Parts: sequence; C-alpha cells; structure tokens
Amino acid sequence: MVGIMKNVDILVVGGGPSGLCAAKAAASQGASVLLCERDEAPGGQLVKQTHKFFGSRKQYAGDRGYAIGEFLLGEVKNDSKVEVMSETTVIGYYDDDIILAERNDEVIKINAGKIIVATGAAEDFLAFPGNDMPGVYGAGAVQTLMNVAGVAPGKRVLMVGASNIGLIVSYQLAQAGVEVAAVIRRSRAIGGYLVHASKIRRIGIPIRTGYTIREAYGSGIVEGAVIYRVDENKQAVPGSEEDVKCDTICLAVGLSPLAELCWQAGCKMAYIPQLSGHVPVTDKYLATTNPKVYAAGDVAGVEEASSAMVEGRIAGYSAALSLGYGKGTAERLRQEAVEELGELRAGPAAEFIRDGIEELEKRSREGIV
Repeated sequence: MVGIMKNVDILVVGGGPSGLCAAKAAASQGASVLLCERDEAPGGQLVKQTHKFFGSRKQYAGDRGYAIGEFLLGEVKNDSKVEVMSETTVIGYYDDDIILAERNDEVIKINAGKIIVATGAAEDFLAFPGNDMPGVYGAGAVQTLMNVAGVAPGKRVLMVGASNIGLIVSYQLAQAGVEVAAVIRRSRAIGGYLVHASKIRRIGIPIRTGYTIREAYGSGIVEGAVIYRVDENKQAVPGSEEDVKCDTICLAVGLSPLAELCWQAGCKMAYIPQLSGHVPVTDKYLATTNPKVYAAGDVAGVEEASSAMVEGRIAGYSAALSLGYGKGTAERLRQEAVEELGELRAGPAAEFIRDGIEELEKRSREGIV
C-alpha cells in the first residue's frame, strides 16, 4: 500500500559514485535532495574496490575505492539538504511524473522537480555449457564475496575477461590467497590498463589472449573448464582445446546500463556499442530528452568510476540550475566539471568512449535513435 508522500527538489536514483556526487553537487547549490539506494548502504561499486584510483587529486587519485565511497557518503549524510533512503528500490516512473519507490513493504510516492538517474550497470553473462553450475560467478559478485563479506569464492579460479575489472579482481584473488589458473580473453589485445596487467604478470598469473571458454564441467559443481584458441575471425582453432582444472569460473565480460527508468520516463534511447548498450540521449550537461530527467554514470555509458563521479557533479549542478539554484556559481562549477570530464577522456585508453560519445551526438543531431 502507499505510505508516505515525498516532495523534493531533486530525486537521485542510485547511491553509487555518480549518485553520491550528484546529490552533493545539487545540495551545495541549495536544492533539497532525496537519494534512494536499493542496497543496505550507498557506495555502489566503490564499497568493494580495494585498489587505488588513478587520475588526479580531483578524482581522489591514490585513494582506495572503499575509502572514496566512505568519504562521499559522509559528506552527503552530513548535508542537511540531503535525505538518504537506503534499502529503497525505485519501482516506476508514471505518466503524471510521480515516482514510486518501495521500502520495508511500504510504497512511497515521490514528487520531484528533477530526477537524476544514476542506476549504474549490470554484469553481462556468457553462454556456454555448464554456465549454470555453482562456481560460476560474475566478477562483481566475486568482489562482493571477498571484499564485503570476507569469503573466498574458491581455491582455484579461471578468469574469463581481461578488462580492468578482470585484471583487478585477479590481483585481489591472489592477495586473498586464491590461485588464479589463468586470465583468458577472446580478443588479441588486453582490454584493461597495462599497469593492472603488469601487476598480475609479475606475480605469475598468465594472461592468454586469443582464448575463450568452451564449457564448464563437474558433478554438480565446477571442477574444471575447457578453453580453446580462436583465430583472427574469432573462429575456433581445431585441436586447440585445453583442460583447466578449477573450482571457480569468474566472468568479467562487460556491463550493460541499467536504463529501465529512462525507458519508463520516455527518454529517447540509442544503442551505442562503445557505451555498452542502450543509453539515454543526453546533451553535454547530461539532460535527457525528458525535461525532468538527467542521467549520469554507467547508465549513460559504461566508463570508469572517476568519470562517473564527474558526470554526477555535472548532472547535480545542471538539475539545480534548472530549478533556479546557484546561478553563476553552479554554472562555473559545471563548466569546470565538463572540462575535467574532457580531460579524463583525452587519453588513448578512452578512444573507444570518445567514439561512442561522438556517435551518440551524431544520432542526436540527426534524430536517429
């Protein structure tokens, strides 16, 4: 049943790095903010990230992810303009622009002047025989087990995927005393930063590019996997199959934006492979085609947490400005954040993202979605 009614300037949906920074930015300009987070506590992926961040001090370079999350959450909780509602799931956006959320079996109606969707992304899976056996995990699930619950997922792991998350989790597994049999990737090039690849190679974990998984096997649980080599056309090389003994298979094969709320809100959407799927069409200030809705973080295109935090600030300042808060100050801070995001996307590692942003802007101009 419907319990309470909330009236607020800005609703932020999602308490990860982008959502926390959006709430902080909007509140700093005087807007009242309600932040809804479905988990027990905000922080998103930061709570399970034990590695140190790169970039500049603006993006908390040198600090570990969980410490950044604690810092951002502390700032938000200490701001009288922000109300944080944990264990609260936003379940729908309705035609009258009312948002419904559920908390402790109570339905909450939320009337917000602006909405910032910062719902993040979900892990992709991989189809192969045996992928439903106990012992097959997503990389995020492994991080949660180890870094939040303090539980090792197994004794010997095959990592499928050499993106940053695959490389980082492999290193964290080794730190926890778990043997990593190998990191495999179907493409010929490593997908993550070379600094992460170098760290795991130095401790003896092999990275095998041009390989993928054929099947997992075992009597009720994972006991091993068959991998094989692929050629330049991603086709199996005959006779290249190998048996890898392991009790855990960890999949780090990508993320997809959790954009359901944007679909419900009637935002124009576009499928952009470089941004990992369907994303809302936004302008440089992260406004969607629904004048009430902004999108920030992985829901607007999967990137690193550093970019998500900057996007959160841009969306927060933009939403506050649209309601008449912080004129002058917010405009300056927003422009600084836009320039900072451009700097983060300037290097060769972000070329893929730049291509995606360019394609999104092109489709927006041409009305192709």
